[in-house]
Amino acid sequence: MNIKIDSRKILPGDTFIAIKEVNGDGHDYVLDAINKGATTVIVEKGNYNVNTILVSDTKKYLEEYLENNYYDEIKNLKLIGMTGTNGKTTTCYLIYQSLNNIEIKCAYIGTLGFFINDKKIKTNNTTPNLYELYNMLLECVNSNIEYVVMEVSSQGLAMGRVNTLVFDYCIFSNLTEDHLDYHKSMEDYALQKQKLFKMTYNSYAIINNDDEYKDYFMLDNKNITYGKTSNDYRIENIRSNINGTSFILNNEEYYTKLIGEYNVYNVSIVIILLKLLNIENIKNIIKDLNAPSGRMEIIKYNNNNIIIDYAHTPDAVEKIILTVSTLLHNRIITLIGCGGNRDRNKRSIMGEISTKYSDFVIFTSDNPRFEKPKSILKDITCKLDAENYKIIVNRKKAIKSAIQMLSKNDILLLLGKGHENYQIVKDKIIPFSDKEIVLKEIGR
Repeated sequence: MNIKIDSRKILPGDTFIAIKEVNGDGHDYVLDAINKGATTVIVEKGNYNVNTILVSDTKKYLEEYLENNYYDEIKNLKLIGMTGTNGKTTTCYLIYQSLNNIEIKCAYIGTLGFFINDKKIKTNNTTPNLYELYNMLLECVNSNIEYVVMEVSSQGLAMGRVNTLVFDYCIFSNLTEDHLDYHKSMEDYALQKQKLFKMTYNSYAIINNDDEYKDYFMLDNKNITYGKTSNDYRIENIRSNINGTSFILNNEEYYTKLIGEYNVYNVSIVIILLKLLNIENIKNIIKDLNAPSGRMEIIKYNNNNIIIDYAHTPDAVEKIILTVSTLLHNRIITLIGCGGNRDRNKRSIMGEISTKYSDFVIFTSDNPRFEKPKSILKDITCKLDAENYKIIVNRKKAIKSAIQMLSKNDILLLLGKGHENYQIVKDKIIPFSDKEIVLKEIGR
């Protein structure tokens, strides 16, 4: 593709299109693109000493260009799109894993990156921009991939990052408070996610019947529901321990290595999809699946369990603490923070949930970005009446302190960062991994 949206990737003879995005305006880099050899620029303003095409909306122009020139090449890929506040990464990864395990070639695009064959490529957003997506999908075609499972975020839908694509399967997990700094209301949040269920043609829609926002997603698709209240796929008799979970789905018993009720919902989606694909031996496929890194990842330490998880919304935090509370344990110690320059409303809620359901909490930094860590921590603790917590701003010191608190049969939850191997401080990305610090601290 000789049309580029990143001036740093321009090669002599390329066309540069200036796109306005959240993190910057491509018009600021037109001269850089020309200096690197761009012979044509597509812009909304300005005139340059190379072939200049003026358009009213460069983003719309790019959508039409990609659709007109490349959609025919990717249209036979089977696209599985999933949206929801929580569960997207785990479920999409499980779908990717299950299909590849039975030799159906599937790629994954989401929070963990772009997984294709044996390659794992980092992505900047849960849902990459449309230009990047088309390039990924073209690579999938060239690699004989049959299915692509994709996390589709509300912001990605709002920004048109999946425009022009048609999904064969769309999935809704749940809708709980998050990203209200961007969406301003839960209704707008739901309506943005709803867009995925309109980007379909004779498609299947798999919908959580237990979620209060389910009706937003019951559109003109082949709707299939799941949940404890569903008549399509009813979940019953969930039993968990530290080694895994058994449950009943439509009178059939399944076992998964994943722990907790919320993971039963994730796994149920995978089962439904495999049934739609007429796959056999589903029970054996499910029992062999592993959670992605940083999702309920358990590290055993003496007689204690240290659990690393990405939970960073009020609902996810509540669910994981309540889940581990059903396991055999002495105390639950939770370490948690909140990201900077993100939804402030959820901070005090997460503080209250953490102290309510944990025996002890250490509040610490997450990704502070351009906010002062102490200000974020003040927001988290400002409404607390509880005294079962302390604040340690430095996350590394906080993790070490939490490990030192462990006695016997305790559970330590390290929440918020999961698989991330960095910490964002102002505009710097600093190497940082909860898991690496834990392993070093416990001598592994």
